[in-house]
Amino acid sequence: MQTLPSTWRASRGIATLGVIAAAACGISQQQEVELGANTAAQVNAELPLVRDAALNNYMTSLGNQLVAATDSRGLSWHFTIVDSREINAFAVPGGWVYVNRGLIERATTMSELAGVLGHEIAHITRRHSVQQIQQAQGANVGVALLCTLTSACQSGAGQAAINVGGSALFAKFSRSDEAEADADAVATTIRAGISPEGVPSMFQILLDERKSNPDRLSAFFASHPLEEERIEMTRAEIARHPASQVQRLTRDTPAFQSFRRRLMSLPPSPKTTR
Repeated sequence: MQTLPSTWRASRGIATLGVIAAAACGISQQQEVELGANTAAQVNAELPLVRDAALNNYMTSLGNQLVAATDSRGLSWHFTIVDSREINAFAVPGGWVYVNRGLIERATTMSELAGVLGHEIAHITRRHSVQQIQQAQGANVGVALLCTLTSACQSGAGQAAINVGGSALFAKFSRSDEAEADADAVATTIRAGISPEGVPSMFQILLDERKSNPDRLSAFFASHPLEEERIEMTRAEIARHPASQVQRLTRDTPAFQSFRRRLMSLPPSPKTTR
């Protein structure tokens, strides 16, 4: 298992102390954003990121289209592509969303990527990570936060990792958290004018790939437990909306296909060790 530099381990603990001290009486939005900014700075320093301006502009534009349909707190949002072939995505409290290049390259339509972004956005708007911190109480919250945000405790290529003595605290969201994020992804895409069919469609792509290449998806499935029932649940959620409305929504665009081709034309992602 790869271990984070001692400077990160120390700074993460220091950065979270002020926020955790307030956990018993609730974490404010300002504290959430400060914690997210500190964590994102470390993630950005440690993970390989795609620096292509055109790709990042597209990702930000799509993300902001979804945010405009769901964020009621006025957060400042940041959407980042991690240059990793491993398939994963994660969210940092306060408005930071990361999607691995490997996951984006599996998406065949714009609505599938939008579904992933909508799901991660929902974890932030629902404050799922913040709720886990508040519930941690006497646990090692610095480790708990890192595990929650990056699936680091499962140790995956292309992600930060930490030696937690074999103890993976709060390493994934609860089933109810995931169900909420799924339902919100459907609702958010619809409000943004994007077909919600991309949500179950992307799930199906990932389930199919797990059968042929399980190692590539180990980190994603560790942090996002995914079974057939979640496909059924999101389809049922979509069925609650008039079919005529859903059919009119945008499923794909030439801009997304251009974005995907440009991403796939980049040099191979850096190799990482587990």
